[in-house]
Amino acid sequence: MRIIADRLELVGEYYFSKKLQEIEELGDPPVINLGMGNPDIPPPLGVSEALSVAVNQPMNHGYQPYRSSIELRKAIATWYKQNYAINLIPDSEILPIAGSKEGITQLSLALLNPRDEVLVPDPGYLTYTSAAHLAGAVPKPYDLTEKKGWFPDFDKIVSSGVENVKMMWVNYPHMPTGASGDKNVFQKLIEFGQEHNILICHDNPYSFISDTSKVSILSINGAKETSVELNSLSKSYNMAGWRVGMMVGRSDLIHAALQVKSNMDSGLFFPIQQAAIEALKTPTSWIINLNNTYSKRRKIVYKVLDSLGCNYIEHQAGLFVWAKIPVKYKNGDEFSDWLLEKHHIFVTPGSVFGKNGEGYVRVSLCANQETLHQVKERLA
Repeated sequence: MRIIADRLELVGEYYFSKKLQEIEELGDPPVINLGMGNPDIPPPLGVSEALSVAVNQPMNHGYQPYRSSIELRKAIATWYKQNYAINLIPDSEILPIAGSKEGITQLSLALLNPRDEVLVPDPGYLTYTSAAHLAGAVPKPYDLTEKKGWFPDFDKIVSSGVENVKMMWVNYPHMPTGASGDKNVFQKLIEFGQEHNILICHDNPYSFISDTSKVSILSINGAKETSVELNSLSKSYNMAGWRVGMMVGRSDLIHAALQVKSNMDSGLFFPIQQAAIEALKTPTSWIINLNNTYSKRRKIVYKVLDSLGCNYIEHQAGLFVWAKIPVKYKNGDEFSDWLLEKHHIFVTPGSVFGKNGEGYVRVSLCANQETLHQVKERLA
């Protein structure tokens, strides 16, 4: 009797799910994990206080509206207006979600039919491909290369055939390469989507981290007609485990995602909503201080990479450093395995994110300066 669905053969277990088990089995000294973007700094103080107050109110523990509260949606609209200069209608153009990963899957299930094609970046976030498979669609990788600044080569994409493409996932600031958001690229993406009738899906969780531009694709004229954006509080406010994000854009697309969401779960836990509202009020000075912390860590990581003979571009946005490994190593997996086995230091091999990540590694900034100095000492 065959129980497991065929689609799981295309998805497999998430890379970090398996790798963390391997790391746990290595023993002493404890592995220093620089592989995952798991914020180690707490959220703004008022966020936890708002949660504490709300969680102690007896009436706040029930089911919530599938679209969460209008107060949260209004707070998201205000945040988008203040930070991205974009006007959103809270009633119809905003859907709070449990992080952008959930949104990627919900949007895919809402819009994709079997055999529809989906353009996914290579290298890029693994969930874009997994969500396409779960929806029965066909992921179609498009190349991002250092030579092109990790931006799409539109002529090459068109020459590969886009007749059956329905969606295209983009992500700037880009994970894993740290390429910054760029309005010129967003303009080209919107024009590309309009010309070929392709929905441009922008995943935007890193625009506050080490990137002063804070750009949204919806700031481009006509973007609402051919794009939708996901955003998250996970990285911007160190709320990764809280699972708070948002999907914003054209009302019919938001409603389609809501149809899926309402059949899968409910609205966000009310105290979490109250905490999110507080986070969205956080002054810019807090973000500046957060980025100053990451800047100090980044400089130490650069020194670590220098000692290992890696090459990197200094001006990267987001929560990671993307670096090219020394030529003496066959590939990023060999380099990562050597660091893990010999020095008990884990960095993510770039091949995890696609074939164009081969020869690179991704190093997380989610470790304090003391821990990063320990890395230096282990390599000395």
